[in-house]
Amino acid sequence: MKEVKFTVMLTREDRYRHHHVRFRKDVLSFVVQYETKVEEKWLPVVRYDTRHGFAHRDLLDKKGEKQKTPILAEDYSEALTFAEYDIKSNWKMYKQHFMVGG
Repeated sequence: MKEVKFTVMLTREDRYRHHHVRFRKDVLSFVVQYETKVEEKWLPVVRYDTRHGFAHRDLLDKKGEKQKTPILAEDYSEALTFAEYDIKSNWKMYKQHFMVGG
């Protein structure tokens, strides 16, 4: 098995965290998350993961409330690719949604 973890700073107040576990070509689990810094605390804004036994997106607000949406993908590898692309392409929109409270 291979575990990959890294963090990418998007700005001084925005970051992308990535973690996945792979066995050969198969992704066994993953968590990718966009976070923003508010009052010196890193807060999750949008998270894709495989907890609860299925790939899904959690869209959060400043109060910590979240909306869970399943990701329709053939496998975790496809879901991970989608999650990475979505966060990297849309993090500014997610931040705006987060800051205004949805």
